[in-house]
Amino acid sequence: MRISARADYAVRAALQLADARDAGPLKAEAIAEAQDIPHKFLEGILNDMRRGGLVRSQRGGNGGYRLAKSAEDISIADVIRVVDGPLVSVRGVRPPELSYTGPAESLLPLWIALRANVRQILDGVSLADVATADLPAPVSALTEDPASWTNP
Repeated sequence: MRISARADYAVRAALQLADARDAGPLKAEAIAEAQDIPHKFLEGILNDMRRGGLVRSQRGGNGGYRLAKSAEDISIADVIRVVDGPLVSVRGVRPPELSYTGPAESLLPLWIALRANVRQILDGVSLADVATADLPAPVSALTEDPASWTNP
């Protein structure tokens, strides 16, 4: 699985909004500067997030963006899906729509298992969990193995 720059930027922008939830709307420029995200690229991401129901925008001098729901009610998966679509696809196709034959036939259950694990982690972690550095225990446990931090 590869996390796109668009998804990474969207999650970081959402976390910035979660951190500022009581401070009022944040301008896109402030989010871009705080997270070192190209401003124009961020504008498109924030528009997608607005259309996806994750953020609200407010015009005017005191305008900007804020989360549309509480940070506890928005998962990391929600943000990624809004800006990038399905969490796991194979050649742009969702695993249940694939079919294989012969010795490759057991690839389908493998892709389904991969998707299930990705969903379990990303759907199970909210913006609030990340913003407060309080990841769920099963996620934290995965990071305790030193092999998780190295590339084979």
